[in-house]
Amino acid sequence: LCPFPPGLRIHEYLYFQVLSPGDIRYIFTATPAKDFGGVFNTRYDQIHLVPADPPEACGELNNGVFIQDQIALVERGGCSFLSKTRVIQEHGGRAVIIADNAYDNDSFYIEMIQDSSRRTADIPALFLLGRDGYMIRRSLEQHGLPWAVISIPVNVTSIPTYEMMQPPWTFW
Repeated sequence: LCPFPPGLRIHEYLYFQVLSPGDIRYIFTATPAKDFGGVFNTRYDQIHLVPADPPEACGELNNGVFIQDQIALVERGGCSFLSKTRVIQEHGGRAVIIADNAYDNDSFYIEMIQDSSRRTADIPALFLLGRDGYMIRRSLEQHGLPWAVISIPVNVTSIPTYEMMQPPWTFW
């Protein structure tokens, strides 16, 4: 008998792959929020990863219409992880990926925890290294694109190691 419910558990990694733009077509690693948010019950083969405007997503979004039924890329800072997740949920987002605001962070995962407000969130919330978030946003800006196309979650156990396209700036 498995003592844990199906799905992700604390301290596990979740992987997603950028499909477009091609210059960042890598498999990225993220960590789920520790004690709030939902889990991925559906695999999205092609869904938009939309950078929030403003990036910290602590209030009303200028591009909220583009986040509806998509996944938002948000930057850490300005308010709690839970507040950001709720803003994206209120705009109809399917999930939120919160990138560290330390752009040179390429190895340290922050544990996203509940704030003291007793609020909840139903959508999955993931933490992404700052370097990864920066490189995704930079690529979108360079190509003049409003979003990336991603596949999430990706089962990396079925991918041979030599085929794993990981970001060259990150050590696995």
